Amino acid sequence: MGIVTTPSEPEFWMDGWRATDLLEISSDPRSLEEPGFWAVQVNFEGEVTLARFGSVRRSEHRSQDFYPVESDWESSFTQSQFLRYVEEIRTLIARGEVYQVNACRILSAPFSGEMAGLFGRLLLGNPAKHAAFLSLPGLEIASASPELFLHIEETGGTRRVLSSPIKGTSASTIFAQKDSAENIMIVDLIRNDLGRICLPGSIEVPRLLGVEQHPGLYHLVSDVTGTLREDASWVEIFSSLLPAGSISGAPKSSALQVIQSHEGIRGPYCGVLGYVYQGTAVLSVAIRTFWRANDEILKFGTGAGITWGSDPEQEWEETELKARRLMSIAKGVI
Repeated sequence: MGIVTTPSEPEFWMDGWRATDLLEISSDPRSLEEPGFWAVQVNFEGEVTLARFGSVRRSEHRSQDFYPVESDWESSFTQSQFLRYVEEIRTLIARGEVYQVNACRILSAPFSGEMAGLFGRLLLGNPAKHAAFLSLPGLEIASASPELFLHIEETGGTRRVLSSPIKGTSASTIFAQKDSAENIMIVDLIRNDLGRICLPGSIEVPRLLGVEQHPGLYHLVSDVTGTLREDASWVEIFSSLLPAGSISGAPKSSALQVIQSHEGIRGPYCGVLGYVYQGTAVLSVAIRTFWRANDEILKFGTGAGITWGSDPEQEWEETELKARRLMSIAKGVI
């Protein structure tokens, strides 16, 4: 049996910032207009958790003891169920009801070890651009996210925004035609979403279909930029952009209906995780992410974007590819 531990003390770590001394927790996006260091966590379903910390400093993540997952993982979809799910999405696409849907499944296993220890192993075995750790009462998240949802930088009174959607996954630098089509489709969706909160004419795509290497796989990544309107509030930003287009689909409203009817609640997976501090916001898409909430069940999500050109077996293998390395790390193999 694993070693039973108590939850970590409240803290947040990302981008070399370590925040401790929890002062308050809010569910109101307007709280982000207040000064201080705010950790931001938003579920896929839109539940907002904002934590203001009183102490923040530059620090490496603290090393913690690691106890691997010992049990087998259980999937919310069997392989045959997931293949049927993909076929149902393709049928909806053929009817013109939706163009693309991100289909996901959640893996779960008993885990009583320290989440901070697991996160430390993620940093070593699967370094990620937007890795983050959050520990709050009732919720612990260890994320190795490679995807930037939103970066906001304020300079001279002007707030510039950047979103870098990932669409397209391969074991090599060779991508299928459907990967490029899927990425472009989501870029268009994000351009539209950002257009609701940015100055007219400011939306640009400085990078389209860039190839990035990540541990164990390659991704197609694009960049979409813009200039925020002066009156754009966090309430409006969240309502205009969430959930992220790359992990929902297009049109977003139709894709969300499909996801809700087939998957139920995703929770922290495919939500947003990051921070707001001193005029800067760095928010990741919570993929490649482990979480635990009020129990000793560790969860991890994996998914694939489904288009008309999707092959169900290949989409299942994509979910396996995205999960394989992270599962090995949690098991102590890597």
